[in-house]
Amino acid sequence: MPNHTPQASAPLAGITVVALEQAVSAPMCTRVLADFGARVIKVENPDGGDFARDYDDVVLGPGGLAAHFVWANRGKQSVTLDLKTAGGIDVLHRLLDEADALVSNLAPGAMARMGLAPADLAERHPQVIPVEIDGYGSGGPLSHKRAYDLLVQAESGACAVTGHPGQPAKPGPPVADISTGLYAALSVMALLIGRLRQPGHAAPAVAVSLFDTMVDIMGYPLTYTQHSGIDQQPLGMSSPAVAPYGAFDTRDGQTVVLGTTNDREWQRLAREMIDRPDLADDPRFATNSDRCAHRDVLDEAIRTWCAQHDLAEIQQIADEAGIGNSRFNRPSEVIAHQHLKDRDRWRPVATPKGEISALLPPPVISGYEMPMGAVPGLGEHTDRILSEIGLSAEDIAALRQQGAIGPASQI
Repeated sequence: MPNHTPQASAPLAGITVVALEQAVSAPMCTRVLADFGARVIKVENPDGGDFARDYDDVVLGPGGLAAHFVWANRGKQSVTLDLKTAGGIDVLHRLLDEADALVSNLAPGAMARMGLAPADLAERHPQVIPVEIDGYGSGGPLSHKRAYDLLVQAESGACAVTGHPGQPAKPGPPVADISTGLYAALSVMALLIGRLRQPGHAAPAVAVSLFDTMVDIMGYPLTYTQHSGIDQQPLGMSSPAVAPYGAFDTRDGQTVVLGTTNDREWQRLAREMIDRPDLADDPRFATNSDRCAHRDVLDEAIRTWCAQHDLAEIQQIADEAGIGNSRFNRPSEVIAHQHLKDRDRWRPVATPKGEISALLPPPVISGYEMPMGAVPGLGEHTDRILSEIGLSAEDIAALRQQGAIGPASQI
């Protein structure tokens, strides 16, 4: 295991982020910030907290933790506040007095109703970068609507380019949520750098919508359609942009995925891999556009060849010919993937129910290893953090009696 860098030398050491978050998009943003060393204080409703806590109970279950919550919330501290009470709002403002950013993804208008709109924060907490993640952004006919990953993927056209013709599908991972969270985290980091260059200025507000994010991710199909007038049809495990490119069954019951991205690779696949020089010389397949127009012919030739060979043999031949290839894996097979094991990508993470294994984040930074902090129990850090901002034991007890904070321990 690489040497662990002390938290004090983490890239975002000394940065405090307050999060009013739920589900995936904002939690993904703040988890990334926590991975880089920020202190993330997750403010949750005493009555159940982030609703993603209850999506399922499969982690160390039955009766365990929810997979979504465990994945998106490690390395945070949980404080329970009832923001419908004056006491809860007062504590939140005291937290913001010491914070660098406030990340939220509540229902449309919720932040403004609590007096936490960007203009309010600029006046009372000018050092805080307000980051509001919503569904559709402001100023449009959909701005008032609630938005979930599937809904936005459908609205943005992502489902139309996924699946098969006449059978649209949602991409498996919550792409809209994850990508929006990453854009939001990138924005916070950029503005933190900007603050160093322009000290004394009120922090700019950040608004990132799931819809705008997905429209950006849809850049290729939208650009293609904008200039061709053609709505490309989804091709399952293939792509309308290049050919040959897809999944093929092997003789030993596996599935190999093969891809070419230019004319030279196509020539090598045809001549050196599947031994079809006639296809390599055929003018119907001279360019990528030609090959896309006749992909059925090429797919059938490759499918026939793959059906006569085992996966290991196909991959060896493909590697020797310089052809991109992979094995189609299910999640259970990825968990046991040798490439993850040999590169030491798993780390222990503490949770309220016990220790689990979790994957390191993608960035590999020399001299720094992501902290992989614990998944918090609901309200686990309430008393500690309230004490840190100056509340006495009597103050905390009074807030608890008023219902402004949750029970002392909800682990």
